[in-house]
Amino acid sequence: MTEAIRRVAVLGGVRIPFCRSHTAYAELSNLDLLTAALGGLADRFTLHGVHVDEVVGGAVVTHAKDWNLAREAVIGSPLAQTTPGITMMQACGTSLQSALGLAAKIATGQIECGIAMGSDTTSDAPIVFQRKFAQRLVQVSRAKSMGQRLAAFKGMMPGELAPQPPDTREPRTGLGMGEHCELMAKEWCITREDQDVLAFESHLKAAAAYDEGFMDDLVIPCAGVFRDNNVREDISLERLAELKPAFDKATGTITAGNSTPLTDGAASVLLASEKWAENRGIPIQAYLTLGRTSAVDYVQGEGLLMAPTVAVSELLRQAGLALQDFDYYEIHEAFAAQVLATLKAWESEAYCRTRLGRTEPLGAIDRSKMNVKGSSIAIGHPFAATGARILAVLAKLLHSGSGQRGLISVCTAGGMGVAAILEGVGTPKPAELGNDMKGAT
Repeated sequence: MTEAIRRVAVLGGVRIPFCRSHTAYAELSNLDLLTAALGGLADRFTLHGVHVDEVVGGAVVTHAKDWNLAREAVIGSPLAQTTPGITMMQACGTSLQSALGLAAKIATGQIECGIAMGSDTTSDAPIVFQRKFAQRLVQVSRAKSMGQRLAAFKGMMPGELAPQPPDTREPRTGLGMGEHCELMAKEWCITREDQDVLAFESHLKAAAAYDEGFMDDLVIPCAGVFRDNNVREDISLERLAELKPAFDKATGTITAGNSTPLTDGAASVLLASEKWAENRGIPIQAYLTLGRTSAVDYVQGEGLLMAPTVAVSELLRQAGLALQDFDYYEIHEAFAAQVLATLKAWESEAYCRTRLGRTEPLGAIDRSKMNVKGSSIAIGHPFAATGARILAVLAKLLHSGSGQRGLISVCTAGGMGVAAILEGVGTPKPAELGNDMKGAT
């Protein structure tokens, strides 16, 4: 291992179009989607037959057979078969956390290159039997005689055959993410109108990004699809206002229109040392300089999706930066209410003092710099793929624009948040990796 801490280059990313669940990818599996994204990355950066030190990522909604998902995607891709595939999962932060782990290894000289990736499909969600019936099947598989097989079903009730549907509720509270976000919206007095405006803007920005060609090298075709099928360039505030609340029918403000939809898709991003990039002739788009993961005690009443407020605060403290020291902000839109609650919290003197341990509020950001190419409400949110999508978008923005620094904020299930800082190639005195990058994983 080298002693010097090296800069970690983001070389770019590729994803397949994100599609609403049960539409274009209804017959595809996580492995199909992830392999497609990985193959597209290999095509873009001429990695056919190339050994990559580590490929890390996974999915949130998986079958038992997907335990080796990352490695199987590598085997099905054009990469050298000697490339290791490591499966990991941190809910919606999966591929961003994968990138931070790879970055720590690159920074300390353990590896030279890596690919972070993620995939999810709720179209292919696992359907399992009730626990009691599953245990009977295990007994049958271990039985040595017909009598033992028949005995395994003794006393079985018809209700045991009822399948157990997929469940995304938080195990500790029994509430879904949308229900938790409704609580946050009420706590922070987030209006329905403000949520709809944010959703409206997300769609218009995403549509414009396609029209101007920004997505051309980021999105590759898959299964005959060339573009995210949730983006609505014809959206209107009037149509959004007509939608009924999705989680709290009586007093709720969160609707299908100001929430991200259930989505199928996959994304991948290539990271490397400067030397590896130079040797392969690949331009560096940006540097991944710092990352942070934090959590909140949502079981005892903190907002489930408020952990990014903590992660960003801790990240800024490590970097010695203010919230306003960024040219771009990529804040994952799980729900419009979540984004707006996060922004309000950073502006709140009381919250920043009591929860973040600061003497002053972090303050407001320039909203014109936030999610400038659209985000999850419009584009979609295949849980584990979103971090890689955001990394690729922000790296390209820093490479092609005049900005020098960008901030990423992703909320996840389980009351966690993942944040990261990207810096442009020409940014003076980039943040030191050191112990901060090690502590991010």
